[in-house]
Amino acid sequence: MGIFSKNFWFKLKRWEYWPFDVLYLPVYPYFTWQIIKRRSFFFFTASNPSIDFGGMLGEKKSEIFDLIPEKYIPVTIKLSPDTDEETVLQLLQERNINYPFILKPDIGERGWMVKKIDDLEDLRSYLTKIEVDFLLQEFVNYPLELGVFYYRFPNQKNGKVSSIVAKEMLFIEGDGESTILSLIEKKPRARFQMEALTKEYDEAFLSKVLSKGERLELVSIGNHSKGTKFLNGNNWIDKQLNEVIDSLAKEIPDFYFGRFDLRCESIESLRELKHFKIMELNGAGAEPAHIYQPGYSLLKAYQSIYHHINVLSKISAINKRRGFPYWSTSRGLAKIREIKTYNRQKSS
Repeated sequence: MGIFSKNFWFKLKRWEYWPFDVLYLPVYPYFTWQIIKRRSFFFFTASNPSIDFGGMLGEKKSEIFDLIPEKYIPVTIKLSPDTDEETVLQLLQERNINYPFILKPDIGERGWMVKKIDDLEDLRSYLTKIEVDFLLQEFVNYPLELGVFYYRFPNQKNGKVSSIVAKEMLFIEGDGESTILSLIEKKPRARFQMEALTKEYDEAFLSKVLSKGERLELVSIGNHSKGTKFLNGNNWIDKQLNEVIDSLAKEIPDFYFGRFDLRCESIESLRELKHFKIMELNGAGAEPAHIYQPGYSLLKAYQSIYHHINVLSKISAINKRRGFPYWSTSRGLAKIREIKTYNRQKSS
């Protein structure tokens, strides 16, 4: 009970941990104003005409990967939930993919069912749990994981990078005395993941003592909901980075607003578009994730969110004038029903 009490007060004082609906309460009126101004509940669907629903929600990752030049993405294979172990092993051999690799739902959010597969046992376990179409993806081992937010007004030649978040994976550091379990309990960010971590690791592993200074990465998936620390990387934004990300984005048909989630060798290599891979591309529903830096001003976070919603609205309006209509209310509601059906399926 003491742990839960500590968790509650720790999260209450740090808004980065607040539930999405609570954090976004002041945002909904502003979004509603954009709906009124554009006279459409689904104005955002015109922001990225090549992406289903504009990329707001429920889009298939496989369809987005089809838009991105192959040289920029990891080897990715779409699979159905009835795919058996033998088929996966054959595909791994044919495509020259080694352990570890990534499995994740074709439609997913906030890290749901994203799993790094280290061995055959992990693969077998995943195949017994997944109930929806999923992707097998080559693991990208570059050390720096970033979320790079980009937008371009369709009537302007060049776009801009408006946000960069660097992701620090969940880790603990040994003191030469404490067990892994004790170190998890001492670190709030790790303690919040206690239930998932005790399922992931057995008792023998959790009882090990790390030597002093020894660092152990507990989660390899760069998602805030899995304990990843988001760090503000906006100081990296400069003319060169703007230019190369702009050139990259222009290679993706009718893409104007969203966030690249990528891994790279370094920020310098990214500036040269070398030694990097795009792991995901998020559209209208993407956030400028640098705001989740611990200690970041809540007021500045809202200012950034409002700014990006305003940009989303303007881009959508420009695209509408260019011949990309907003989705009708009936079409948008049908999509929402489809998403709700999918969510029921994945939770059943």
